[in-house]
Amino acid sequence: MWNQVYDPFNNPWLSTLAAAIPVVVMLVSLAFFHIKAHIAAALGLLSALLVAIFAFAMPATTAISAAFFGAANGLLPIGWIVLNVIFLYQLTERKGQFKILQESITHITQDRRLQLLLVAFSFGAFFEGAGGFGTPVAVTGALLIGLGFAPLAASGLSLIANTAPVAYGALGTPIIALAAVTGLDMLQLSGMVGRQLPLFSLLVPFWLITAFCGFKGMREIWPAILVAGVTFAVPQYFISNFHGPWLVDVGAAISSLTCLTLFLKVWKPATIWTNAAGTFNGGKATTPEANSFPVPDAVNTIKRDQVIRAWLPWLILSICVFVWGIPEWKKYLDGISIFKIEWPALHKMVQKMPPVVHKSSIEAAVYNLNWLSATGSGILIACVTSGLLMGYKFSELVKVYWDTIKLLKYSLLTIATMLALGYITRYSGLDSTLGLAFAQTGVLYPFFGTLLGWLGVALTGSDTASNVLFGGLQKTSAEQLGLNPILMASANSSGGVMGKMVDAQSIVVAASATKWFGHEGEILRYVFFHSIALAGLVGLVVTLQAYVYPFTLMVY
Repeated sequence: MWNQVYDPFNNPWLSTLAAAIPVVVMLVSLAFFHIKAHIAAALGLLSALLVAIFAFAMPATTAISAAFFGAANGLLPIGWIVLNVIFLYQLTERKGQFKILQESITHITQDRRLQLLLVAFSFGAFFEGAGGFGTPVAVTGALLIGLGFAPLAASGLSLIANTAPVAYGALGTPIIALAAVTGLDMLQLSGMVGRQLPLFSLLVPFWLITAFCGFKGMREIWPAILVAGVTFAVPQYFISNFHGPWLVDVGAAISSLTCLTLFLKVWKPATIWTNAAGTFNGGKATTPEANSFPVPDAVNTIKRDQVIRAWLPWLILSICVFVWGIPEWKKYLDGISIFKIEWPALHKMVQKMPPVVHKSSIEAAVYNLNWLSATGSGILIACVTSGLLMGYKFSELVKVYWDTIKLLKYSLLTIATMLALGYITRYSGLDSTLGLAFAQTGVLYPFFGTLLGWLGVALTGSDTASNVLFGGLQKTSAEQLGLNPILMASANSSGGVMGKMVDAQSIVVAASATKWFGHEGEILRYVFFHSIALAGLVGLVVTLQAYVYPFTLMVY
């Protein structure tokens, strides 16, 4: 048994700097030195091993075991989702179905800004609510590329859009996990997050479109953006506060998608934006006038049965992802298929220590080989079903699948390496050292505690993991500072959603979905400002809730 040490140098500043080295190495390699993602991840992993072993005195065998444990969790469930979503994309593209799907969306609207709202914000939120764990970015990134969006636009904007729904992703998993690790009431946590995030559910679509086409371009379609945001935010508030965390995203996404589609049948912008590069355009800004044209009369060039066939694979995918997210169905599949592996040299070999937890607790390391209940397995079933309906022979499906594996080999390697790094930081206590540094901010803790949630997601790639990682610390710190523990535990999840766009795992998924391999650093540089700015705004809202009337009324 090895006890975690959070201040190995007996100097909090020096220990914190040491704990930050792996993350800094990886991010700097990606963003500034333009090193390929799988190599940057490997450098981060190597530095994490060195810091954990030589600075924090973690046994070498335990550290290496943690790395392999993380890599296994990277391939299943994350890599498994990405592989099968791109497999479906490849199947539809080779049969020409994706082209028809693209045209069907342009029949709803030819305006790129409105297409972005429909696909990245509303449709993506449904996949976040039903499946989470990389599914929405993979699906919407592929769809936007199919619609002709530039790779940076498709990647970066998919990441920005996938923020407000994240706290209730995978049928409320982050909130359920937060309640489990803190012992706080799940419905109170759900309601608190539901009183923090609706403001951002309204803000994010405006932010998204402004990032794509500038303020003037956004202003031209503000009524549609308002419809998309309000019809998501209002159900998000009511479902989270009066029902629970399970169906928040699914209900809000269906509401937003339906209302926006109906609204676009009766309202059209004065000009349409036809340049799918937006203000990106190879990195050079373009003027809105260069992308705006008079609204043409709609011309139906495809038949309804063609549209139905083109959307059928994605409808099947949606149904499978939703069904695989139902707890009872997942439990049934686990009962007949799951293998639980106590990870050697790691399971119950690490002990968390106060003040990160109230009393010392032993860390479990059980790998759930849930090959049938994993979301990616549901997606694979959707792929095979859709492929057969599209007329593929089984041998042809196998060939396309092998081609997809070859296409994604470096992306899968990167995801595995990123998760290996994340698990080393978790089991070595590096992440807790960083978290304790945030907890020393005193009266400013509501702001910096929210950023701690952001850091957790940026490190782990998951709001669920961030809540498990820092939920107990948030509760303890809040109680020591006289703050409401429900508020700060919820802030961890709400702040965490803004870290989703900069975590390495999501960036690799976005690059893979848009086939923009090797450009992960460019994506990171683009989304980083948006992530920090939005996380800061969440921190400001939480600070107001903690200290300033009438915002304090939202706490109770």
